[in-house]
Amino acid sequence: MTRVPRLASLTMAVAAALYAPAGFAFADKPVHLIVPAPPGGTIDVIARIVGDQLAQDIKQPVVVENKPGAGGAIAVKYVLSQPADGQTLMVTASNVLTEIPHVMKTGFDPLKDVKPVGIMARSALLFIAAPQFPAKDAKEAIAYVKAHPGQVSYASYSAGTASHYAGAILNQKAQLDMQHVPFAGSSPALAQVMGGQIPLMFDGTVTSKNLVAGGRVRLLAVAYKARLPDFPNVPTMAEIGYPDLNFSNWTGVIASSQMPAALTEKIHAVLEKIAANPAVRARLVSAGFEPVGPRSLEQAASELREEHGRNAEIVKTFGIQLN
Repeated sequence: MTRVPRLASLTMAVAAALYAPAGFAFADKPVHLIVPAPPGGTIDVIARIVGDQLAQDIKQPVVVENKPGAGGAIAVKYVLSQPADGQTLMVTASNVLTEIPHVMKTGFDPLKDVKPVGIMARSALLFIAAPQFPAKDAKEAIAYVKAHPGQVSYASYSAGTASHYAGAILNQKAQLDMQHVPFAGSSPALAQVMGGQIPLMFDGTVTSKNLVAGGRVRLLAVAYKARLPDFPNVPTMAEIGYPDLNFSNWTGVIASSQMPAALTEKIHAVLEKIAANPAVRARLVSAGFEPVGPRSLEQAASELREEHGRNAEIVKTFGIQLN
C-alpha cells in the first residue's frame, strides 16, 4: 500500500530536478560573459542571445563584457585570471581557439588551458564586395583582381582567422595578388567595405546577412560546403572551382580547464537547455546562425581538436603568415 505513494514521490522529485529553475544549477550571483570582439560582431550577437535566455533560466543578471584585441587572447587571458567558479565564462567563435593560435603567439594553449562547455550554433563564411566593385559574382571578381595585380585588397575580421585564410587560399589557388588588411572585428572591416575603401572581404553570415539584403555589400559566393537557405541562388566557391574555400565556425561557451568537472557538467546542462529552446533557436536562425544539435562535453572537445588540426594543416599547406 505504501509503494505507490513512494513511487509518486520519487517521480515528483525527479521532475522537480529536471524542471527546476536552472539558477539552482551553478549560479547564485551575476554571471559575466566575456566576448573577445567588439560590439555588433558575430560573437557579440550570440552572446546577447544566449545571455538573455541564461538570465531568465538562472534568475541572475548576466553581463556581457567586450574585451577585443590580440586575436582574442586578451579575453581568454582575462577569463583564465578569474576564479574557475562559473561566474566568468567566455562566449567565442571557435576561430579564437582553432585558427589564430597557429599564426600568432597568444600566450595560452587552446587545447589545454580552456575547454568548451556548450556549442550553440555555427556560421558560414561569405565572399562579399563593396557595392561599387565592378563584379557581380566571384568569377568576375577573380578576373578583375587578376587583371589588376597588387591593386586590390581584401579585409579580414582578424589576422589568423578563416577570414584571413580564405583570401590567402584564393590568392594561391587563383594566382592572385590581393593585399590583406586585418581589422579587430567584423564591424570596422565591414565599414571599410561598405564605404568602398576596401573592395573585398570574407565575412560571416551573421554580420553580413542584413547588409547583403539591404544592398550595402554585394554577395559574390558562399565559402562553405553547401549553398545556404538564405541565399539559395548564390553558388559556393567549390562550385566555381575552389573546394578548399569551405569554412564555418562554431560559436559557443568556453571556461577555464581548471573548472571542476561537476560544475562543468552543470553549466553544460544549462547551456544545452538554452540551445534546445525553440525561441532561442528562432533568434539564432533570424540572426544568420545555423543551430546545432546536442553535444556532449566529449563531443565538443573532440570537435575543437579536429578543427584545430584541420587549420594547422591549412596554415602549413598554404604558408599562411601574419602580415
